[in-house]
Amino acid sequence: MTSNGDAKPGDDSAADLALVRRVQRGDKRAFDLLVGKYQLRLAKLVGRLVSDRAEVQDVVQEAFIKAYRALPNFRGDSAFYTWLYRIAVNAAKNHLVARSRRPPADDVDITDGDVEEAGVVVADLATPESYTARDQLQAALAAALAELPEDLRTALTLCEMEGLSYDEIARVLDCPIGTVRSRIFRARRALEAKLKPYL
Repeated sequence: MTSNGDAKPGDDSAADLALVRRVQRGDKRAFDLLVGKYQLRLAKLVGRLVSDRAEVQDVVQEAFIKAYRALPNFRGDSAFYTWLYRIAVNAAKNHLVARSRRPPADDVDITDGDVEEAGVVVADLATPESYTARDQLQAALAAALAELPEDLRTALTLCEMEGLSYDEIARVLDCPIGTVRSRIFRARRALEAKLKPYL
């Protein structure tokens, strides 16, 4: 389950595959349905990897264009959303390389509740001091995430914020599951060290 209580996108992979088959037979409206289903999720994912909010939609659009062009070759060996996430992650990486810049500290919107999913519980006591402490923790978490190497940040984002399993992340990132485990472990350890003064 995702943080908002909705089912994960892969829970209806048979419906996705049926839409993919329709697209492969020339039904462009079926692709519009897939775009509508995944556009916001991809924007949220890309927004955590690409810092410039104005460029997020461009990267998402590029990912959908690449997916549409590659769809005739989609065989269904993996779930459609796993395949699509992989394309989106690669599009975001390519964008960052093309821009030759590292995302700044504000690349993750901490205020949307994903802090708790990342294993950090922010105490919400209704006092000015608690609000100040929460804001400081959120800023520290955003900065700590931004300082992580891209491979660690991406793996952690897919796990903690997108709710993907290690196996799904391995397919998205095209790497062994042991590498995924290692990256997530190292990312969590780095965040824990940086956030220790706040917890």
